[in-house]
Order: sequence, then C-alpha cells, then structure tokens
Amino acid sequence: MLDTGKLSWKPGQPVPYSHLATMFEKVEKESKRLEIISLVTDCLRSVIETTPEDLLFCVYLCVNKLAPAHEGVELGIGDMILKKALAEATGRQVKDIQSDYDKVGDLGTVAMKSRSTQRVMFAAKSLTVQTLHKSLLQIAKMTGKDSGTLKKDKIKSLLVAAKGIETQFIVRHLQGKMRIGLAEQTVLVALAHSIALSVPQGTKPNKQILEKVSCPCFLNQLIDSLQAAETLREVYSQLPCYDKIVPVLLKEPINNLPLNCYLQPGIPVHPMLAHPTKGVSEVLDRFADQTFTCEYKYDGERGQIHMTPDGTVRIFSRNSEDNTSKYPDLIALMPKVIKEQTKSFILDAEVVAYDRETKKILPFQVLSTRKRKDANEDTITVQVCLFAFDILYYNGDPLIKRSFHERRELLKSTFTEVEGSFAFAKSRDASDTEEILAFLNDAVADSCEGLMVKTLFGDSSTYEPAQRSHKWLKVKKDYIDGMTDSLDLVPIGAFFGKGKRTGVYGAFLLACYNEETEDFEAICKIGTGISDTQLKEFYDAFEPIIISEPKSYYQYDDSPGLLPNVWFEPKIVWEVAAADLSISPKHKAAIGLVDESRGIALRFPRLVRVRDDKGPEQATSSTQVAAMYRNQAVIGQ
Repeated sequence: MLDTGKLSWKPGQPVPYSHLATMFEKVEKESKRLEIISLVTDCLRSVIETTPEDLLFCVYLCVNKLAPAHEGVELGIGDMILKKALAEATGRQVKDIQSDYDKVGDLGTVAMKSRSTQRVMFAAKSLTVQTLHKSLLQIAKMTGKDSGTLKKDKIKSLLVAAKGIETQFIVRHLQGKMRIGLAEQTVLVALAHSIALSVPQGTKPNKQILEKVSCPCFLNQLIDSLQAAETLREVYSQLPCYDKIVPVLLKEPINNLPLNCYLQPGIPVHPMLAHPTKGVSEVLDRFADQTFTCEYKYDGERGQIHMTPDGTVRIFSRNSEDNTSKYPDLIALMPKVIKEQTKSFILDAEVVAYDRETKKILPFQVLSTRKRKDANEDTITVQVCLFAFDILYYNGDPLIKRSFHERRELLKSTFTEVEGSFAFAKSRDASDTEEILAFLNDAVADSCEGLMVKTLFGDSSTYEPAQRSHKWLKVKKDYIDGMTDSLDLVPIGAFFGKGKRTGVYGAFLLACYNEETEDFEAICKIGTGISDTQLKEFYDAFEPIIISEPKSYYQYDDSPGLLPNVWFEPKIVWEVAAADLSISPKHKAAIGLVDESRGIALRFPRLVRVRDDKGPEQATSSTQVAAMYRNQAVIGQ
C-alpha cells in the first residue's frame, strides 16, 4: 500500500505545489518512459488517497493546461513580462536577469537561482496546487489596456510565494512550455495507473500485488491486464475534457468510464486523419479484401459542426479552436439543412471557399482571407460551401463504432443539400485502378487536392478520433510523381535577404516537432515558392515573435549558412512540399530514428501555404518524418 505518512500534508489538507514540482524535477532528469510513468503514478496516487478533490488541478498542471482546449484558455506569457516580474520579486535588475538568461538559456532556472539567493524576513505561505491553478487561470483571462501590468503583479506574487524548485516550474507554466519530457499521453497512462491502484478505487488489486508495483515493468504488466490505460486513452480521445473525466474516475471503477464519458456535442474531438499513399496501387494492396469508397479531398479547412439539444450550433477547427464567430453564414444555414427530427449532432466536414455564380471551388488561399473572428454576415465577401462527409453523433447516440456505410447513410437521410452552401462530399465506390484514376482526375479538375479512400464495412470502417488511421488513405495528384505527402513545419529562424530580397527575409529555417522530447528539430532551409508579396507579408508577420536567441528546445546545426540571422518563437505553421527526404549530417529532424547520428532533411522544399488552423505542437512529428523516409525508401526499391 502507498505510505501516505511520509507526505508533507495530511489527508484532507490542500496538496502543496511542492509535491508536483519535486516530481517534475525527477521527471526532467529521467529518460526512461516506464520510470517517468512510475514517478507520475506515485505522485497522483498520493493525491487520490489523501485529497482527491485536488486531483483535477494536479492533472491540469501535469499536462500544462488550465482548461479544455475548446475554451481557448492559454498562457504563453512573454519573456519580458516574466523578467520584469522576476526583477520586482527578487530586487534584481532586468539587465542582470537578462545576462543570466543569456548564459543559461532557461528563464525558469534563472528564476530559481535568483530566489535562492534572496533573503526573506517572513516565510510565505506554501503554494497549493489549487491556488496556483486558480492564479494561472486568472492571469490567462486578463485582458484590456492594463492587463500587462495586472499580469506582472500577479506573477510577482506567485514568485514571492514560491520556494526552491517551485519557482523554476511556475515560470515554465507561465511560458506555456514545461520542456521536461512529460507528454500528455504519458500523463494519461499514469493517471489510469494511479486510479487503478489507489485505495478509493472500486476494484483493487490485493495488498501483496500493490507492494510490488515499485517495479515499472511489473506495473506495466499489471495495468495492461486491467486495461486501465487503454480505456482512459480511448475515452479521452472521445471526450477530451478532464473536467468531465476526473470526477467519474474518482467515483466509479475505471472499466465503467466508457459508460459515463463519451462523445458529447459542444466538446470537440480531435479528428480522424488519413495515411498518405504513394499511389493507387498501394490503395488496392491495403484494401485488397475490403469494400471501399473514394471521396473528393477538398482544399479547405476542417470543420466540426456541433448542435446541442438546446439548438445551439458551434463550429470547431481541427485543433479544437472555436470558429463559430468566423462562420456566421454557416450558423445561419444550419436550420435550412437539418430535418425536423434532428435534436443534436456532430458533423465532420470541410469548409471550402466557393464561387456561387460560376459554381466553382476556390483555392484555400481565398478562404484564408476571411476574417478569423467576429465576422459579420452582411459584410462577408468570401462565400463558403460546407462539404459534409461524416456524422459522429446523432440525437443522443455516439456513432463512431458504427460502420462508415451506416454513418454515411444516416448523414444523407438526416441533412438536406443546399446548392452552393451545403453538400455531401462527392464520392464513388470503386474497385480497380482505372476507376480510381478516373475519379482522381475528376477531383483535380474540380479544384480538389485529390481523393480520400475509406473502408465501408465492419470494424475496419469505424471512426477513430485523434488517430492517423490506415482505415482512411489519401491519394493526391502530386503523389504519383513526387514525395508521398506535404509536411506541416514551424519556422524557427530566418536569413536576411540579398539582392532583390534586400530588406526582407530571403529564406527561413523550418523544423518538425519531436513529441517525446518536446524539441523543434531543424529539417530544411526554404526560400522557394515564396513570392515577393509574401516575403513582405512574412517580414511583418514575424516581427512580433522575434526573440534574441534560439530556444533551448531548438535542435539545429550552427554551421555557416545554416545559422539564422533572426530567431522566432514557435508560433506559425507552414505546409511545405518537397522532392523527397534524405539523410543529412547537418539537419536534426528525426535524428536517431533512422540513423544514429544523422537527421533527415527535405530536398528542394517549397512553400504550399500557411496553416492558420494548426498550432506548433501539431506540426509534422519526428516520428512521422522518419516513417515518410522509410516509406519512400521502400517505394524506391
């Protein structure tokens, strides 16, 4: 059994933040995933068995979030505000803090060292996880002309109250980046383990087993048998809201969780994604014994449409951002397309710019010119059409476990098309190369990117939220002659332009995202496919996110020619195409995944478009880059 007698608080008392901070420090020094899971599990078990009402706050702080993603509450406080708050909290000068930061590269470490050398007359009251979460939430929601000062003062009070290692991680919470190698999926596994092993849990392993779980390998085997981690992961993919899940975990056995927590209109799920293919032959190989359908792959913005039983309609982006105010015309359209018996639903669709006079789909670049927030329906100049291709929930019933054939039939029987405004994705059931190629050519002629190919029947056709699944394959016209897929990359630096590009940036250093280490790894230098107009626009757009030095979590080569003149915060995502991928002694993308000491680089990269619908952590991952390289190597044999 867990020995709660050694904890620094008594059962029923608020959990001190030092409990989490100590765990964070250990996790940062650990590289083995099972050991990290064990550390987080022990930390959360202590909370469950003493002060379970604080578990929700602990989970949010572990994943460095304050609220569900769709509520749009984020921190990401700028370094200058943090430096000023730290200066006032410690009596130091901002220039001295900057000097230390230049040497160390981590403002959290600078803050901890600054506080450790400071003498205080009276010890501050210990920070609790609940107090810290509440304070961070207040800071994130501060707006208005005086919000900068208000934030600084609130941050100062937190830093004054912090002790030892707490200071380091409070600063990182405020920056929005913990950088300790604690991924959300790891926290989910640890949360499942802690619930299954804790005393309040409904069904408990016996005492003899609990005494053995200090061994991570045994812990993993034990929890696998209980299927706790898999259950929680699947539930969270359908209902990504800790506010809903954690209270149920504390009251019910974990195997009852799916009965209480599932898809819910108003709470967006991360969409199912397709695997890229090299061409039609790969589709036929993968779906050799299955019935499948082909759909147009529209060049627009993914939209998840929710209607709750009270009739409220909301639209969410692929990264759960609330886009309702961006598309008032679609909100007004909904009553015209739903049939009378419809009370609630979740649709998966694509929002596409559309010319209603010529009845033509317009490029994504046209859609991107629409106002992003608080649009007025009367002043909209870019019209859109919503192409619906799936229904995930209908009148109280989650549908993701049903076959795609069933879901598609329900979709078409429940909604009515309105020409130029609402339509079902154009589809064709095909079975041979000629049919697919003919439909692919039709799609390209109709200004689409290519095709989505989906299985129709059985378990192989269910909807998998937040998964890139082989149940869906995408075939683009570009695949047949070029690289398997485009990549979504983050500009982390830029190079001053020369010649006709003098006065703007001539090229940019792009990076993929390593989900395990939380690093951005350089993959290429790009200057092709960017017009003179775009160069000027990018020069202005990047100005607010210029930083004085690279982040400690940027992995790059400092050779002449590859070292940028200017560094950026990781905020923007670009879609980039290339001829192929190659092993690189210079670039760091996916280093160690394909070659022990060398990374992967893009050859002849060119900009396709800016991805306003993606955040930097949703960029192409190092694992995906490695998989694309291996797939390319197999195809070339």
